Formats: sequence, C-alpha cells, structure tokens
Amino acid sequence: MAAFIIEGGHLLSGTIRPQGAKNEALQVICATLLTSEPVTISNIPNIRDVHNLIQLLKDIGVKVKTSHSSYTFQADDLNLDYLQSDEFVKKCSALRGSVMMIGPLLARFGRAVVAKPGGDKIGRRRLDTHFLGFKQLGAKFQQLEGRDVYEISCVRRETIAPRSPLSTLSSPLSSLKGTYMLLDEASVTGTANIIMAAVMARGTTTIYNAACEPYVQQLCRMLVTMGAQIEGIGSNLLTINGVDILHGTSHTVLPDMIEVGSFIGMAAMVGDGIRIPDVSLKNLGIIPDAFRRMGIKIKVEGDDLVIPRQRHYEIQSFMDGTIMTLADAPWPGLTPDLLSVFITVATQARGSVLIHQKMFESRLFFVDKLIDMGAQIILCDPHRAVVVGHDHKRQLRGGRMSSPDIRAGIALLIAAMSATGTSRIDNIEQIDRGYECIEERLNALGAKITRIP
Repeated sequence: MAAFIIEGGHLLSGTIRPQGAKNEALQVICATLLTSEPVTISNIPNIRDVHNLIQLLKDIGVKVKTSHSSYTFQADDLNLDYLQSDEFVKKCSALRGSVMMIGPLLARFGRAVVAKPGGDKIGRRRLDTHFLGFKQLGAKFQQLEGRDVYEISCVRRETIAPRSPLSTLSSPLSSLKGTYMLLDEASVTGTANIIMAAVMARGTTTIYNAACEPYVQQLCRMLVTMGAQIEGIGSNLLTINGVDILHGTSHTVLPDMIEVGSFIGMAAMVGDGIRIPDVSLKNLGIIPDAFRRMGIKIKVEGDDLVIPRQRHYEIQSFMDGTIMTLADAPWPGLTPDLLSVFITVATQARGSVLIHQKMFESRLFFVDKLIDMGAQIILCDPHRAVVVGHDHKRQLRGGRMSSPDIRAGIALLIAAMSATGTSRIDNIEQIDRGYECIEERLNALGAKITRIP
C-alpha cells in the first residue's frame, strides 16, 4: 500500500490544468458498448478507476486503441460468456463504475451480470434506482445458483444485419419496452444507466426526477450523435424514443469540476497565486459562488479561474445573521464530492460554518483526522459538522493518516500541505482513483510531496 510524505508549509504558485471528468468518463466509456462501430473519446483522465474500467471492457472483447488522452473503442466481437466468470465478477466488485455496463449490455445483448460493486467507503450507496428502472423497462433478475451474483435479462427479439461494413457483429433488437418512470431519487449513475438501456428500448421512455448533472447531459449529447433520440437534456424530465441501432461517434470529456473545486480549495489554503485554465465555467454551477461564501476571492478571466493569495478569508453569514450552512444537493445544487474540501478550507477561515452532508452517512468521519491535526470541528452527527476557523492564527499540525475515500483523501492532502511539519497519508490508491498524477502536478507548483511504495 503506497503512501505520500508531505512536507507542509510551502506556498504554491503557477498554473494547474484540470483533468478530464472522472464521472463523465466512466459513463461514456460504458456507452461504447451500445454500438459495434468505433467510438473515439478524448480528454479521458489517466486515473485508476478509468484504467480498471477500460481493462474490464478489454476483458469482454472490446478493442481499444489509444493515442495520448484519446481512446477508440470498438465493441464488435464480445465474449458475453465471460460475464458469468468468477474473474469478471471479482473485478466488478472492486469497481463501482462497472455497474454502468449493465444498461448498455442489457439494451444491446439482452443480458448482463451484476455483483455488489466496490468503490469508496462512504456509507451505503444503494443501487435500487438502477434496478427498479431496468425492471420497469421489462428486465428480469435471477440469482445465479450458489453465488451472490444476479443475471439481468430480457427476451431478445430477432437479430438484425449490420448497418455498415464496420458493424461486423449482428445486434439483437432489445425486448426492453419504453415506459414512464418516476425515479425514487435523482441518482446520477442510476439515471445514466437507465438512459443507456432506454435508448434501444421499443417505444418511448419518460424519466422524471432524472439527474441533470453536466456529465449526464454530456452522455445524452454523445448518444444523440450516435443516433439516439433524447429530448429534455439538461432538465429532470427526459423523453427517449428507442431506436434499433446506434453508430460510432467522437466525443470530448469535460474538465473535472470536482478537481477544479479541489484546486480552488488548495489555492485558498496554500496558494500564492494559482491559475486554473479551461474550466468550462458554465458547467461549474454554484461551485465558485460556494467558495465565495467562504470568503475566497476568485477572478474569472475568460474560461480561466485565477485565485490570488488569500491572507485572510472570512465566512459570510446569511442575511439574517445566522451561521452559514453549506449543504449538498442534486444538480444544480452543490455537489457532495466537494464537502470534504470545504471542511478543510474552513479550518483556516475567519468565522464558522455548518457543513451538512445529506447523502452519505460516513463521509464526514474523516474529520477526526483533521481534529488530530488541531482543527476545531464539532461532529454533530454522521451528516453534520461545525467548523470553527483558525484564521491562520493557529496552523494545523502534521500527522499520520489514511485516506478512506477519494474526496477525503484530497482534502487530507490539502490539509497536510498547509500544516506545520511532515505528514504521511496512507492508502493513497484511493486518491489515485480520482486524481491524475497528483503529486507530480502539485510539486510542479512548489509542493513537497514524495510517493513511497
């Protein structure tokens, strides 16, 4: 298990470019299973979760060619029997993003296999929304004998001939049937999975309470260029008219808004002037304004964000004078993936803030590590924490800690860079799952981070 050794107290300056969006990349890579023609995706991030998903696709027979950060996928000769192998199930169990292979496989081939997926240890992350959506489209679930694995299937209609010389694999017409559904929650991955199943279902599917994050919008736009018929993109009401076949396309992944937010927080804590270029400002939603509520100055120059050195930043109060509360919410609300960073940034603010994490009951448990470093934080319950800022009058202390998940990991890394002394963060494989070559990029700005095996 690898670790970071961080020498704190160094100011960072310069330019750091955000990687491609992890969450979008996982969705659109899975969508390549919907066609036998080549699909080229650019700006794919060089991170562990993406590598593992691409390897899974290779394992089932997808041809993958790469050039820098662009990949071309062609799913024209798949070994579907591999889906029931113990090796495939084991790999899926270690990668939560693998669950989004179900929708495309079900739509195009009429069957898929699911095991309990892995990922962050941040409390229960149920998959009910995915499976209820598949059931409403007509899929059936059957537990494989003697195993904690389920096969999802639908009766296939007749196969159709390839639509072009590139389509060397005949595809069965899906027996999924379009329907109206009201999702029990606006799950991002659940919405994406259901969309990918519905684009080849018979008739019309209406999805209400759909997630409408930019990454879901990007998936929909890519599918439209492949021949899908989707209306309502960007809203929580999607209408999908099923088609018989989809074709190849090219697609570029957005910059990662979670990484942009992480870099804003880093610049506030340890920055001496940081530029974050090409952030796709219109797709950041309220993230910049949420940091401004923390008192952080952010300049917008075209599509770049410039964060000057923040000698002091003062948390705002609400108009009636009550304590500021930052809470996560479905898009266009504040993403839960950044609350860990906000907590760390608040430790050196002037004033106090209540952080309310509504979605995951274990995501705030990393704050005990910040408390050990000297932060003043009251963990009210699994969902709420009050942070009393030090206003730089008392620095955090270096210490030894372990990364429980991707976002807590980057928050602890930011805390360690701002602390006095030397820190060690174990289990940095979690950070690698979401942040590309992070120590190299931060060291280029002036950080002192060493990776040890």
